[in-house]
Amino acid sequence: MSPVPRPIAAAIAAAALAAGGVVASAAPAAAASGDLFISEYVEGSSNNKAIEIYNPGTTAVDLAATGYKLQQYSNGSATVSLTINLTGSVAPGDVYVFSHALANAAILAQADQSANLGLFNGNDAVALVKGTEIVDVIGQIGVDPGSQWGTGLASTMDNTLRRNASIVQGDTNGADPFDPAVEWTGYASDTFDGVGWHLTPPDPDPEPVADCAATPVTIGSVQGSGAASPIPGQDVLIEGVVVGDFQTGGFDGYYVQDAGDGNAATSDGIFVYAPGGAPVDVGDSVSVAGEVAEFFGLTQVVAADVEVCATGQALPTATPLTLPATSAQREALEGMYVTLPQNLAIGETFEYGRFGTITLTNGRLDTPTAVVEPGAAANALAAANIENSITLDDGRGSQNPDPAIHPDGAVFTLDHSFRSGDLVQNATGILDYRFDTWGVQPTEGADFTVANARTGVPDVGGDLKISSFNVLNYFTSIDPTPANSGDDDDYRGADTAEEFQRQQDKIVAALAAIDADVFGLLEIENNGTAVQALADALNAKVGAGTYVPVTTGVIGTDAITTAVIYKPSTVTPVGTYQLMTSAVDPTWSDARHRPAVTQRFASTETGDEFVVSVNHLKSKGSACSESPDLEDGQGNCSASRTAAATALTKWLNETVAPDGRAIVIGDLNSYDHEDSIDAFARGGFTDLEKQFNGEHAYSYVFDGQLGYLDYALAQPALTADVSAVASWHINSDEPSLIDYDMSFKLPAQDALYAPDAYRSSDHDPVIVGLNLTPDATDPTIEVTADPELIWPPNNKMRTVQFSIDAADDRGDVTVELTDVSVSGANASWTQVDDDTFTVKAAKGAVYRFTWTATDAAGNTSTDTVEVVVGK
Repeated sequence: MSPVPRPIAAAIAAAALAAGGVVASAAPAAAASGDLFISEYVEGSSNNKAIEIYNPGTTAVDLAATGYKLQQYSNGSATVSLTINLTGSVAPGDVYVFSHALANAAILAQADQSANLGLFNGNDAVALVKGTEIVDVIGQIGVDPGSQWGTGLASTMDNTLRRNASIVQGDTNGADPFDPAVEWTGYASDTFDGVGWHLTPPDPDPEPVADCAATPVTIGSVQGSGAASPIPGQDVLIEGVVVGDFQTGGFDGYYVQDAGDGNAATSDGIFVYAPGGAPVDVGDSVSVAGEVAEFFGLTQVVAADVEVCATGQALPTATPLTLPATSAQREALEGMYVTLPQNLAIGETFEYGRFGTITLTNGRLDTPTAVVEPGAAANALAAANIENSITLDDGRGSQNPDPAIHPDGAVFTLDHSFRSGDLVQNATGILDYRFDTWGVQPTEGADFTVANARTGVPDVGGDLKISSFNVLNYFTSIDPTPANSGDDDDYRGADTAEEFQRQQDKIVAALAAIDADVFGLLEIENNGTAVQALADALNAKVGAGTYVPVTTGVIGTDAITTAVIYKPSTVTPVGTYQLMTSAVDPTWSDARHRPAVTQRFASTETGDEFVVSVNHLKSKGSACSESPDLEDGQGNCSASRTAAATALTKWLNETVAPDGRAIVIGDLNSYDHEDSIDAFARGGFTDLEKQFNGEHAYSYVFDGQLGYLDYALAQPALTADVSAVASWHINSDEPSLIDYDMSFKLPAQDALYAPDAYRSSDHDPVIVGLNLTPDATDPTIEVTADPELIWPPNNKMRTVQFSIDAADDRGDVTVELTDVSVSGANASWTQVDDDTFTVKAAKGAVYRFTWTATDAAGNTSTDTVEVVVGK
């Protein structure tokens, strides 16, 4: 299985990593003596990075208690860029290995601690620190050597360095020049056979022997009933049928299941890690001898010897696993052959292109604060969402797998794709736990049903359309050094001219299809020219001069900004644009929020005016010291967003739009039950997305959960003119594999691209229709009665049910009974409810009921229906 940073449990894992002590700090002083020292340095391809630390002493060293840490000085920095506090202990004469969490399996098999972080490159100094003192260092602190220290194999880039046997203590002076050839021997890139020992190769224990005639232990006794095996490190002999073969694709092993131990709390299946071992096939009965180990939460047997006892054996019946399922319920099936019998929705697809994983959910799940209040209710729903989710992997551990595999087992293509909300049933394979995620490694294709097909542009009616569109880092400045992540904050968009053209073509296709009169744009480069470039590209498709930008130049200090383009043929700016910044209201944080670009427009046809304010508030993803995460479901910086919402509504209500005709659009980075959206409501703004589309509206999918961060919030006078609002689901439901980005794709995946609107961003555009032309059209109404003729005339009370069909071309109508007239002796009637009456069956009586329909503009229509007693 592949790492899945984004799905639901990943946020918890990230918090735990921070709690484990990955921090920035000041540089330490130099130590007087060596103590522990670095014995091996691995700077290989991709994430193959490791530091091995040797204990030359005669006693074990508790790393945490003695304050050992690794500190990284990036790109010649004189101050610490990254600190990793070490945990555990290292025995005398033994080594301790720290690695990247996504390193090669050979490294991870030796790793004592790992982290999924951007670790050192060849020009980064790395120090081993005890307390506040340096005890060893690779590189020279405060000096940027270019790409590396040293030359050839004896260099810090793309090589492995091993400390020479003559070196018995570390380099405690981080400021002295560093030449690897003095104390180190270099080896070619991705040389890992020395990781895990120093000076003398370890003397292995005699390996256990597989034996089909011997009595094995049950797999359940190896798995145990808890989260980890009760016998880690012990050699065992197990026997069972191979139910899942993943010897190729990166896992280097297979799953074996036995007949069971009768204990429902213990799993009967287990992963056999056997890199380079003898091949086995599904259906083989195998005897496996090896050591029990825990690999990041997955219990496994590291095979020392394997013997095939029989072939072609029937597989056990796949055990049904239904959602919701607790961790304990999943743990009891870890490594077993299972099936997911429910019709589960595809939830998260963000990691599908990179790692081949999707999330399946028990129905489409809501982001907690999109449907309930922050706090206990949101946290309870978050926990329930985890139990209602599971990953469907692709049986491969490699990144950017080729080909991409559809959930039904076929190859993914543009013509054989899927979307979030489509249904997967009977997914069958092995229940696996890797990278803090429960998932099924499939052994066959699942049943697939299209349940969320693509749609055309929503019809929102009206005379004019306003749209909010997050253009996902549309940067006309191409990253000059795409391999260098140090400048990614300045160049957030395309890495090459080809990528930029792919990105622009998709965005233009979406904008052209929406055909709004005013677009509010988010995440566009703040260089003063990108908005004009996008308008030019759009005009090249829809016609010269169709759109022009509100020209603001560079505003604010962030690399991205908000912007407006509009059709001069349908709307005319009234006055100049205005910005919401701290200069307007000191409670607005310029450091947290992009300036709100605000422009008043007039309809060229009617002269009606309205104000559009385009906003992009601080995200939840990074911390605000003045507004920390309160762990109530709102994430980081909620108080800062709330202050911004309060300041913005006050400014619009009192200064910019006292006529009540302003609309706030954009990415507010808040779900609709959060404090900042409450602040807009208190300011008199209507959440149009909720009003027109209800509680479960969405424009964004995160962690397999739905909600909307993209808003249209209107003051009362403008709300009355809104004909409809809709999010066009061209982005949130589409797999990122089909986007423009070519950074993490093989050529076959790059080819999964079309210059259309789908996955032009990760947020769906929001489209608002406005009725500015006076409504002179009457609504329609038709009333029928059941029965219309009553017989016999026996003077008894009879029930009459009315059916009323009323409609208006601009939305809702209200209907009321406006007149009842009666003729005939002894006639009488009574109203039971809105459309049900009783009438007296008096001979010759005629009852006439008149109903009136009224639309929002006050236009009316009436219809009268007669109920007659007699033939």
